[in-house]
Amino acid sequence: MPDNPTPEMLKKMRLDTPSNGDSEDSNMDVDMPESSSAPHRQSRRATVEDGDDEMVDTSFAPGGDADYFVEEDEEGRFYGGGLTSEQKQILSIFENAEGEGTTEDPEGISITSIRRTLLKFERAVNKNQDQRSKYPDDPSKFIDSEADLDSALKSLLSLAQSPVLAYPELVRSGSVSLLIGLLSHENADIVIDVVDVIHELTDEDVGNELEDEEEQEEAQAALKTLIEALLENSILELLVDNLSRLNEIEESDRQGVFHILGIFENMLGFNPDLSLILVSKTKMMNWLLSRVQSKTHDENRGYSAELLSILLQNNAINRQDFGKKDGVEITLNVLSQFRRRDPVDADETEFMENLFDALCSALAEPEVKSFFLASEGVDLMLLMMKEKLQSKSRAIKTLDYAMSSAAGTVICANFVEALGLRTLFAAFMGKGSKKSKSNAPTAASEDTPHILGIVSSLFSNTPSDSPDRIRLLAKFVENNYEKADKLLEVRDNARNRLKVVNAEIEAEKKETLADGGEIESENEDLFYLRRLEGGLFTLQTVDYILAWVVMEDDGIRGHITQMLERKNQSLKDIISTLQIYRDNLDTDTQSNGAATDHAPEGGALSQKDILQHLIDFLHECS
Repeated sequence: MPDNPTPEMLKKMRLDTPSNGDSEDSNMDVDMPESSSAPHRQSRRATVEDGDDEMVDTSFAPGGDADYFVEEDEEGRFYGGGLTSEQKQILSIFENAEGEGTTEDPEGISITSIRRTLLKFERAVNKNQDQRSKYPDDPSKFIDSEADLDSALKSLLSLAQSPVLAYPELVRSGSVSLLIGLLSHENADIVIDVVDVIHELTDEDVGNELEDEEEQEEAQAALKTLIEALLENSILELLVDNLSRLNEIEESDRQGVFHILGIFENMLGFNPDLSLILVSKTKMMNWLLSRVQSKTHDENRGYSAELLSILLQNNAINRQDFGKKDGVEITLNVLSQFRRRDPVDADETEFMENLFDALCSALAEPEVKSFFLASEGVDLMLLMMKEKLQSKSRAIKTLDYAMSSAAGTVICANFVEALGLRTLFAAFMGKGSKKSKSNAPTAASEDTPHILGIVSSLFSNTPSDSPDRIRLLAKFVENNYEKADKLLEVRDNARNRLKVVNAEIEAEKKETLADGGEIESENEDLFYLRRLEGGLFTLQTVDYILAWVVMEDDGIRGHITQMLERKNQSLKDIISTLQIYRDNLDTDTQSNGAATDHAPEGGALSQKDILQHLIDFLHECS
């Protein structure tokens, strides 16, 4: 008999049922190979009950079809698939893979497939809840439904590929409520699945792959609809609650925490105003401050510092809350480890920088300045400056923020008392550390604006004729006015940079006017900001300091006047800079982002008043 019998041969091999239908003695004889040991079968119609499967010889089945004698329809007819056992196993694997449906082609996503996916998810949720309520103490009764729910959740990941279609439907169908409800599920793995889905759906890059600008706007509108629905279902509170529930010792839980922090970042990036809600209505601030204190560094610790920095950037209430919850003390304690060592890698460097940024943002509030002083923040920053490690530049920046404005007056006094002038001017003059051969012989360019900011604050906040002010002025006299010469050097560099920017702006203005356009006030504001970044800010700060030393010491005045004349300049150039500074105070900001034109408490002069007095004095001298 051939390996692949013909249909006629198979027909002949079928069991012929006698006309009476009940003869048990009539047998069908089939010519079999001599090696075959298959017994004769009864002639009546075969059913599953008619014989033992182990007694059936399948050696003559077409193509070695393993299921030829097993598959049958309701009437008992056999249907072989023409596949071997190995082929059927492979086919089964592919069928199972297709059933998961988590990698659907985004171009093939339709509203129908989306609704089908959401319906499958809804049924999985309801079935799992039903079985868990019926058999709360018997996991074997609901384990299968939990697996189905896990699969249904993963199928939602594909919705992020078509936000314009999927997100409104997700909200309209009520699936958002079901999804958020699962954040309270008894199984932490299900919670992590939900977090993964929300993290993917709220990703900031959703819709960015679209080439058409209008489609991108539609995607952003759909994302807004989804985020608003999530907020209506108290997602922030539930996510924060799950932070303490997850055990970061487990890898899956650790990833869950990472994605929760990612959701917060996604939502804050979409709407920064949510930072106030996140801090005021949850225990997020407490959790972040606790997490950054971890003894071992990992990605979640770094992410926590980054999120803390984001929350404090532009929100005074959050900054005050940070101070009330010992945020300054905690942050300084964590940063103190970098006094004697550098971060071990780029991730820990970013962690350190984010903590410094968070501290600098918080120091915009007078209350936080008081906490900084009480926690001996000035002393720690000075120690970091002396060690001259990576933390040095950040320490200088932090002192600039701490000492700025009238609220920094007490900190300025503490700085001088702690012998900070010597350390500060050593950094200004670029005196390298004996401990670090890699340091440049001059002050780093990123440090110079903050060093100048500290000196500017010292002149603004230190009382006249006080011992502290005399010590400050003495620094500009010692060593044959070397600090004053350094100021003039920085001034020249700033002027040269500013000339380039001014030339670019003037060229742009001429081009605009030549094309028939107009230079509006908004354009002028943007031009001014460009000038500030291009050297004007540094020039204003240097000339502010020079004006103070010229007014208070005759010897320095004569030296500076002489040095300016050598470059065909005079005190009138300083006056011009200060006038621009004064006239733009309404829109100008200090390096820490606080408005400079305000009347300080206690009857002190505002920054604009101080500038006007300096300008008047320089007019008298010129």
